Amino acid sequence: MPRPRTVRRMVTSPTSVLAMLLAILALLFGAERTKIGNRVFRIIPSLVFAYFVPTILSNTGVIPLTSPLYDFIRAWLLPASLVLLTLSVDVPAIARLGRDAVVLFLTGTGSVIVGAVLAYLILGRMLPPDDQSWKGMAALAGSWIGGGANFVAVGESVGTTDTTLSMMAVADVAIANIWMAVLLWFAGREAAMDAAIGADRTRIDLLRDKVQQFQMQVSRPTNVPDLMMILMIAFGSTVLASLAADRLPELGDIVSRFTWIVVLVTAIGLGLSFTRLRNLEGAGASRVGTVFLYLLIATIGAKAEFARVFDRPWVLAVCALWMAIHAVIMLGMRRYLRAPIFFLAVGSQANIGGAASAPVVASAFHPALAPVGVLLAIGGYVLGTYGGILVALLLEQVHRLLHG
Repeated sequence: MPRPRTVRRMVTSPTSVLAMLLAILALLFGAERTKIGNRVFRIIPSLVFAYFVPTILSNTGVIPLTSPLYDFIRAWLLPASLVLLTLSVDVPAIARLGRDAVVLFLTGTGSVIVGAVLAYLILGRMLPPDDQSWKGMAALAGSWIGGGANFVAVGESVGTTDTTLSMMAVADVAIANIWMAVLLWFAGREAAMDAAIGADRTRIDLLRDKVQQFQMQVSRPTNVPDLMMILMIAFGSTVLASLAADRLPELGDIVSRFTWIVVLVTAIGLGLSFTRLRNLEGAGASRVGTVFLYLLIATIGAKAEFARVFDRPWVLAVCALWMAIHAVIMLGMRRYLRAPIFFLAVGSQANIGGAASAPVVASAFHPALAPVGVLLAIGGYVLGTYGGILVALLLEQVHRLLHG
């Protein structure tokens, strides 16, 4: 009698792993449309599942911890997503949002940078003396200024391990969601809070009208020529950035060839945003970029060793202090400007939460204002990579000061 064949439980081929990751993401987005799924994802964002479902599968032997697919996605889909997510940024439109919106958004960016340095100075000695703590914070700074693509881009640029990235993702979700809950609470008390400091709320009505006009101008049905153009821009820009990066010098441990690539593709996307190509946003440019981004997030989770995620328990304390510094600076600037609390909330969440949650906070004040969160969050994508690398440079110096 023939012996039964041993069933191979691990999915190993790159195409099979890709199919598995796409199936996971498709199920997550499908579940989000159900009543139960919608309630669950309001509490635990789908981004968390996109990280940790692949982590569970890779750590239980279903998919591999390493695969050529992961390397391909990092090398090509990460830069491509950055181009598409910055392609639609409307710098003139953001400038026209008014002084309070722009100043508080940029204050949010600056306070993330300052908060990282101060938090590491105060509690850095509690963290392990290796370089992964500050590198993980630099990656998180990319996320708290921009979004998931910046998180991965900065993390990869400075050499953050996948385990550290997963750990920082835990801190991101835990701390950022608490702050988002505070901002939503502000939305329910906006009239009283604005009256307390004499804020002029008429600007919000003008802002709503401008945003509605912008949305009507760019929206159109998606077609095949537009999709082909979107893909050409994404991968063509990545190729050009890669060729240019081959001719640029590496600067220390932070500015590597890959750093040049992500910096250059961000610059290309920003440059194209001043052309008619930015109208491809209406045909789905950022949606394609988001697909690439979620695949990146899934591969980060797949490469992480789950058992080592909680090796650094002080990380949550450092990140909590970091967020507290951000909140204090934002509240102080808002009081100085006598700005409506709406501008603080959307400016902060456009940095901390990105395009996924900034519209949620904005719509809590008024549904028509949701696109304002998108506009500012797209601006964060532009600043996220640069801000994260700046944080890396500053934290490296603080690390040397603390640990020698």
